Amino acid sequence: MKMLALLALANYATMAPIDQYRMKAADEIALAKSAAPPSIANDAQVLVLGAHGYLTAAPGTNGFVCVVERAWANQLEDAEFWNPKVRAPICFNPQGARSVLAQYLKRTEWVLAGLGKPQILERTKAALADKTFTVPEPGSMCYMLSVGGHLGDSAGHWMPHLMFFLPQTDAASWGGNLPGSPVFVLQSGLESTTVFLVPVRNWSDGSPAPDHKP
Repeated sequence: MKMLALLALANYATMAPIDQYRMKAADEIALAKSAAPPSIANDAQVLVLGAHGYLTAAPGTNGFVCVVERAWANQLEDAEFWNPKVRAPICFNPQGARSVLAQYLKRTEWVLAGLGKPQILERTKAALADKTFTVPEPGSMCYMLSVGGHLGDSAGHWMPHLMFFLPQTDAASWGGNLPGSPVFVLQSGLESTTVFLVPVRNWSDGSPAPDHKP
């Protein structure tokens, strides 16, 4: 596993040409909407990646926002931060869109403007200091139920799941990352955020997901 991580670092040490991260708009819209069940996604706003940031491809009426995240949604130290193959369909509820997604959209603008990791780190710290970036709003969550997603070389397809975003909190309070628990936890010290991932049985199209070990 250590050797695989080193290879990933070597392969994704710098940003690839921007065209490798782009998709045809129609394909990106369809993939973004596949993040959530049609009862949610059909009325959600849909964003697609443009030359300088995300653009609205379809307006929404229910407050949800569906988007295909790229690898720079990961933490800065992630070995696959610049992996151009990552396509992570995700659909945020209104609270998550206003707080969590907003920060990813701003980071995307920085990335497409040519900023490297050190500059992104400094701008993130400044945005946190002046409260441009805030902790997740209460009730922030998202759906990641797309059968067509690719979350990275290490995670691959993974499994359909819901994500709940909270200010920094104790993972054990949800039973997260404990033996036999279905709740997985990610922590971000920089943004003081805790993310709880809860796998579910079916993809957004209703088909069952195969058993999968993390």
